[in-house]
Amino acid sequence: MHTRKIIPLLIICLMVACANKGATDKNTTEKTNTTTIETGKVPTFDADSAYAYVASQVAFGPRVPNSEGHKACGDWLIDELKRFGAHLFIQDMVLTAYDGTKLDARNIIGSYNPDNKKRILLFAHWDTRPYADEEADASKHYTPIDGADDGASGVGALLEIARQINQQDPGIGIDIIFFDAEDYGEPSFSKTNKQDTWCLGSQFWAKKPHVPNYRAEFGILLDMVGARNATFFKEGYSMYKAAPTVEKIWEAARNLGYGKYFINTNGSAITDDHIYVQKGRGIPCVDIIYTNDGQEGSPSHGFGPHWHTLNDNMSNIDPATLKAAGQTVLEVIYNR
Repeated sequence: MHTRKIIPLLIICLMVACANKGATDKNTTEKTNTTTIETGKVPTFDADSAYAYVASQVAFGPRVPNSEGHKACGDWLIDELKRFGAHLFIQDMVLTAYDGTKLDARNIIGSYNPDNKKRILLFAHWDTRPYADEEADASKHYTPIDGADDGASGVGALLEIARQINQQDPGIGIDIIFFDAEDYGEPSFSKTNKQDTWCLGSQFWAKKPHVPNYRAEFGILLDMVGARNATFFKEGYSMYKAAPTVEKIWEAARNLGYGKYFINTNGSAITDDHIYVQKGRGIPCVDIIYTNDGQEGSPSHGFGPHWHTLNDNMSNIDPATLKAAGQTVLEVIYNR
């Protein structure tokens, strides 16, 4: 997740739609793989499977655009979605970072029931932060992070959801997007205060979706959903634009016994991919994201203690948290 400034809701409400000024579409390709899908009840989210998908991503090393680990992980994600029967769309992009760096990036999209006009969008970012700019030791600020929670956890949960959708048809169109270049935003030590330096992949997609005039009933963003004892407050922008869906998700979580994760309290508004999806495509979106929202003893930045540090590694990942997030999403899309 990006700079993750927790910002006042009023500012979010006044923000105008923004476009990614530095994106160039190299080519957009579609790949198709059909499979026989069986109908059935809400499937069981396999937390151990999701955990393994998180670990597989981390094994590639930091997934920073332009790196070998990033390219290899992207190829693997494409293969996994193909293996799970998704119709694939790959957006190859050249994006411009806050400092002018050109980023070779890919949005990776897997669609299920592509002809069904009734659709739900699920998304996460798959890149990792090139800076450990929340490390106390400034000499480590330019070190890329593993991004086990911030990046890999949301993708891992969605890969498990894709695996389940491939086995049990939810009776609706589902699109899963792994957005790139979300976490290459201006670091805290830069101080130029440029706007819209985060979420470059979702900014690009909002302007050029994989399907012309793409629409979905709603979207769900999974960002940092794997940490031990994580807490998901009702994010402010989600409540502003998608309150009915927020309430549906949090009620489903409570009914499943995950109330200790899905806190029934409004939280702060956060700049994240869901804002650009909402602004660019008019799709009401919900951000399920780990914040502490001022809990006693928590870091002042509002996120988990490992956020944007070298400690964002597999030691923080708990299958129980992945289960809470993943099973809740399955419950919502199968019992919409």
